[in-house]
Amino acid sequence: MPTAIPLHHRPSVRRLGPMAIAVVALLCLFAAVYAWRAARQAAANVAYPHPPTPVSAMMARPETLPQSIEAIGSLQAVRQVTLSPEVAGRVVAINLEAGMNVAEGAPLVQLYDAPQRAERDALLSRGRFAQLQSKRSQGLAPSGFVSQEVIQQREEELIQAKAAIDQLDAQITQRAIRAPFAGQIGIRRVNLGQYVNAGDTLATLTALDRLYVNFTVPQQQLFRLHVGGTVTLRTDAFPDRTFQARINAIEPIVAQDTRNVTVQAEFSNPDLLLRPGLYVTANIELPPRPDAIVIPTTAIQTTASGDSVMLVRDGKALAVPVVTGQRIGDRVVVERGVAAGDQIITVGQLRVQPGSPVAVASSSASQ
Repeated sequence: MPTAIPLHHRPSVRRLGPMAIAVVALLCLFAAVYAWRAARQAAANVAYPHPPTPVSAMMARPETLPQSIEAIGSLQAVRQVTLSPEVAGRVVAINLEAGMNVAEGAPLVQLYDAPQRAERDALLSRGRFAQLQSKRSQGLAPSGFVSQEVIQQREEELIQAKAAIDQLDAQITQRAIRAPFAGQIGIRRVNLGQYVNAGDTLATLTALDRLYVNFTVPQQQLFRLHVGGTVTLRTDAFPDRTFQARINAIEPIVAQDTRNVTVQAEFSNPDLLLRPGLYVTANIELPPRPDAIVIPTTAIQTTASGDSVMLVRDGKALAVPVVTGQRIGDRVVVERGVAAGDQIITVGQLRVQPGSPVAVASSSASQ
């Protein structure tokens, strides 16, 4: 039977006793420190609450909002043509210069027409002879020396001679290019002695006394437009002046690619200041909109989920989704989400979270 070894003779047991006591002491110390820090943090939270964030706010007030439709337009002459010959020929006379004003019917360019005029003289002679023959036949008709068939033949020959003269007159007229209306000549593109073909550009003729302005508006604004409506025009060419036009036509078809409607307005240009092709800003005045809520654009927060504003409710920040509308400079109309009397944070909303306390440093009815 083996002999038992006394405990005091076991070295491992003697070493484990002090080590266990040290581990227990450390655990107690850590627990005490953790409890002390937790108690201190709780006391700090109770004794020192988070201070309110200072912000600036405004009180939403309804206002009467002037309304208008603004668009970029281009000017077009009411009367403008490209002067071109109807037939080919050599230029023998030029009575136009770039920038000159011409009256309606003024001769501008003459093509060579000597062969046609010579042929016309020959036809005039034949016409006179045919007229003499017709009169002679009619004079002999009562005596019976001339048959009715011969009389009719002489009359037809006279008619044919007059028709041939008229045809030559038309050909001669085609070789004289005249001003179809009063206006201003553009850059001359023809020289004396030059041979031109039918349709070649000789110059442009533009009447500057009346102009069109063409512009487009979104289809949502179609119901606001009507023929006779007033349009105010501005251009950076004359920044200190405005011009008044009246809508004379609205395109009945909405463009499929842009969903815009083309509008045309006409106006007088007595000083001949504005020119076709000039870009202008067209503004259509509309009836004012009452009870509109307008806030600064800086108050709007835009995220992937949409637009929102921060309101002040019971001293705390409250995030409210909004639907915005027309922009007016640095302000925007709020269609939904804000009511009259709401206090809207305009400065400092990025520093606050929904539900956190805020302190309004300044407040006004408008910003």
